[in-house]
Amino acid sequence: MTKEIAELHTKIDYLTEQFEAQRKQQESFNELKDDLIPVANHLVKLSIDELAEIGNDFRLEDLLFLLKRVLRDTHLLLNLLNQLESAVGLADEMQILGKQVFTDVVHRLDEMERKGYFAFAQQGWQIMENIVEEFDEEDVKALGDNVVTILKTVRNMTQPDVLGLANNAVDAIREAPPANGKVSTLQLMRDLADPKVRLGMARMLNMLKTMADLPDPKTQTN
Repeated sequence: MTKEIAELHTKIDYLTEQFEAQRKQQESFNELKDDLIPVANHLVKLSIDELAEIGNDFRLEDLLFLLKRVLRDTHLLLNLLNQLESAVGLADEMQILGKQVFTDVVHRLDEMERKGYFAFAQQGWQIMENIVEEFDEEDVKALGDNVVTILKTVRNMTQPDVLGLANNAVDAIREAPPANGKVSTLQLMRDLADPKVRLGMARMLNMLKTMADLPDPKTQTN
């Protein structure tokens, strides 16, 4: 008998606990309902105001048609989202790549500045300004008309044999003159017997003949 009474008390305690838990749950639900009712009323009021602004322009058929179009074009929307995700990923990669390129450019410019490229370019620009101030349009036109001849002349002048000859001539000019600064006629006669001297004189005479073929500036002016 005592055992049955104990089991009965246990069941009563369990039922009491369940009832108490249910009561607390009901109270929580009531509190939530009390909190949501004002929010719901506010949303309903906003919806009514918005629909009132739309007026007769809104029809339920349009909403149903839009819903059908969305459902029918679901695959298109998915493809569009996939493309958008790809574009976002590409934009992120381009941003990372752009930062790397910008860093490389900054380092390259810093290296060029340390090596003096910018200073050289500045001086080159100054030379260009001097050329522009010194020559006019007619000079530039004449340069363009004769640029082929100028390039040929430069090419011929930069040949190894011509450069060697010019270097030897400079060295000969720099050679020390006699102590008294005078050269005797006998010394000149002895020098004329040197084959190299005769060859040099022949080249000088040939150059003089070539210079005689140049047009007279006075004749060109007339």
